[in-house]
Amino acid sequence: MKSNYKKLGQYIQMVDNRNKDIAITRLLGVSIEKRFIPSIANIVGTDLSNYKIVRTGQFAYGPVTSRNGEKISIAYLDSDDCIISNSYTVFEVIKKEELDSEYLMLWFSRLEFDRYARYKSHGSVREIFDWDEMCNVELPVPPIEEQRKIVKAYKTITDRIELKKRINDNLERTLKDFFTEEFMSLNDDGLVHLGELISFGNGKTRPKEDGIIPIYGGNGVLSYTNQTNAQNVVLIGRVGAYCGSIYLEEGECWVSDNAIFAKSKLTNDEYFDYFLLKSLNLYEHHIGTGQQLLTQSILNKIEVPAPKKEKILSFNTMSKELFSFIASNNAEISQLKTLSSLLLAKIAELNR
Repeated sequence: MKSNYKKLGQYIQMVDNRNKDIAITRLLGVSIEKRFIPSIANIVGTDLSNYKIVRTGQFAYGPVTSRNGEKISIAYLDSDDCIISNSYTVFEVIKKEELDSEYLMLWFSRLEFDRYARYKSHGSVREIFDWDEMCNVELPVPPIEEQRKIVKAYKTITDRIELKKRINDNLERTLKDFFTEEFMSLNDDGLVHLGELISFGNGKTRPKEDGIIPIYGGNGVLSYTNQTNAQNVVLIGRVGAYCGSIYLEEGECWVSDNAIFAKSKLTNDEYFDYFLLKSLNLYEHHIGTGQQLLTQSILNKIEVPAPKKEKILSFNTMSKELFSFIASNNAEISQLKTLSSLLLAKIAELNR
């Protein structure tokens, strides 16, 4: 063990409080993004008394790591008390004047901790990162004030990221509302098929070469390559659980065989197409039960209110200005994420 590192076990304790009086009904889960999320479990008629309680300021993690790829599901609760499945382990910091809980969560947020947890997981059927292994985690524990300064610096960055995301969401929501009012009401021109407004094409097997050009699948960007097969397009998830998902890519990209690309037949910009396709809930148009599927034929035949070309051009002009602002925010978000990653990496070097 490094001289400046301490074993985590001396600072934490396991907690196992059950919801015996069913006082708490807020059921959450823990994601591999290391945050608490609403549970998708159907709890109608379920006995909640055996669920574990997580209090504000406590942690929960899923010991089974073999289902999560290279990540461990662990999170710190900074909101109201909740309950979680009894498959999770709940714990808390007991020496709060020596180890700050939010500083500890930063340690857990590092990619190196994910790799460590996977390496230390064991089991034949299911690989588990058990409580003993958690207690054996080693980490630098500088003076508490230094820990709090690090947490404050990290929060300054992440708060800025969340602010920029909210601004982008609001801008896109404004455009969506305007689009709905302008284009989704039936007018005197009747209905047209999507195929009259948009051309569709299937993607291809993604290249193996690395690069900086995004490769799109049904769930967004999968990886990056040095090749391109499309530019300035709307991407549509073609198969599986992400069937009907919609993404806008204004630059070069590679469209994989799990996606369909869309291009306007009327204009050079794709903002109208993007909001139109998003408004149609394309998942409802899929065929297949075991494996959902969208095809060009299905898309071409969908009917929508006939738009006027001059209105499309006007909407695209307005959207282009707002999306330029969104792109600027996304560039800042990317830089801030890099900065936050560097800050997390530097924690391992404390007191060296």
